Amino acid sequence: MFRACGSPVRRLSGYPVAFLAWLAILATSCATSPPSTVGVRHFVFEQDSFAFANELVWEYRFDELGKWTSKPRQPEPDYTHHCFVVARSAKQFFAHARFDPDRPVADPQTYRRLIRRVVSTRPNRDLPDGGRIVIPGYASLREFSQAQEKLLKAECGGAWHSYFQHGHWRMIWPFRRRHQQEMAEQLVTDLKQNRPPVVHVVRFPRLTINHALLLFDFAETDREIRFAAYDPNAPQEPATLAYDRLGRTFSLPTNFYFPGGRVDIYEIYRNWCY
Repeated sequence: MFRACGSPVRRLSGYPVAFLAWLAILATSCATSPPSTVGVRHFVFEQDSFAFANELVWEYRFDELGKWTSKPRQPEPDYTHHCFVVARSAKQFFAHARFDPDRPVADPQTYRRLIRRVVSTRPNRDLPDGGRIVIPGYASLREFSQAQEKLLKAECGGAWHSYFQHGHWRMIWPFRRRHQQEMAEQLVTDLKQNRPPVVHVVRFPRLTINHALLLFDFAETDREIRFAAYDPNAPQEPATLAYDRLGRTFSLPTNFYFPGGRVDIYEIYRNWCY
């Protein structure tokens, strides 16, 4: 069964030693980071997120005994398993596009070409303001996606982009508390540089959640870091991803697709292997 969004995961068992050794080498080689230059502006949730949602195949709830249960959603939704696509595309529009409401609205063929240009760019790089792809007729991605929803859904990428996101291999590697501490610090650094990171949210080998969020802000105390997130499943308002400094753990609150609790996090769309 799928949980939230993404590819199915299974319990790790019987993997050859050679395969695990290859993963260790790959993990070591993936320690590179993007340039430390600062992005041109801060991500604004009400402007830089999509107006439409990644829909869920299942409806989730606690039953009368307090057990987390699910049943197929009715009627069957038609835009599912796109959370990685939506989060990645929001990052690409933020980093590579510029909206110009003073220009006239273009025809569908023009927008199709522009959308394809945006989503074909590397998510981990910013374009200078003068080199950005101009989207005419709209003031923001939120406004653009309200008016051109079907076109954006068709051109940003199919569900297979979520199934085969190239960083999925990392979920089977152990998430040590030191790694999660370093990840929290890395995410804060990204956000200070106006580089909103996309994170893969997992509980491998459990199937409780397999999802993507785009983080765009944070607030720190001595006890925790609270990250503000754009959740492709819930575009109405920001979500919260919390990091507990003492336990060195991330957590999500209960929502309409996750019962709440600890999660493991790693950043994706960061380099060639994530």
